[in-house]
Amino acid sequence: MKKLILMLTGCLLSGSLFIARAGHIEGNETAEEERKPAGTMAYRGFIGGMMLHTGYVSSRDITVASPAAGSRTLAVGGAPFGIGGAIRFLFGKHLRVGAEGYVSTLTYGEYHSHAKTGWGGLLADSAWKVGNRCRFFVGGTVGGGSQTNTVILSPVEDDYVAEDFISYRKYGFMAVAPFAGVEVAVNRKVNVVFKADWLLNVTNPEDDFVSGPRIYVGFMFGHTD
Repeated sequence: MKKLILMLTGCLLSGSLFIARAGHIEGNETAEEERKPAGTMAYRGFIGGMMLHTGYVSSRDITVASPAAGSRTLAVGGAPFGIGGAIRFLFGKHLRVGAEGYVSTLTYGEYHSHAKTGWGGLLADSAWKVGNRCRFFVGGTVGGGSQTNTVILSPVEDDYVAEDFISYRKYGFMAVAPFAGVEVAVNRKVNVVFKADWLLNVTNPEDDFVSGPRIYVGFMFGHTD
């Protein structure tokens, strides 16, 4: 949590400085950009930034067995929290390609079990202007990631004795994540972005893989038209 707070503070400070700088030079760059040729698929610059997310994810029922204490069946579910970022390169009026990556952690249960998902990959989307300040986009990401699950079903003592009811699993997977969202322009260089996605495990769908809708909010900096 401390690392997350520090990262968020850094993002906000950086964003504030960027907004101030962008506001200072916005007027000079507007005329220059209007003189640029507008090809069908001409490169128009880039946007990139950081986002925080939450949502609701869950898994199928899993059974954890202990040699000393039998077995228990449970389902993993709850609101994850995480951070990540994306960069997009703009071509033509609608096409944007780039990359993104995120880390998402779900903490659940009486003894603070946790499921940690990290993923990233190449993205492509299409964006359309809605009014003067909003841009709607829809697309997807193809890449890979890893899932780490630590299931704790008994108290963890502060000693050197192995606990009876702890399960640790880690595995990789290929990922597809369809998404949609909206960007709201603060000025020509800064956008507030809202996004929703659904991470899909397409090659290794284990019972303890957590999946579901995630909601993102953050800032994107760079070129905007």
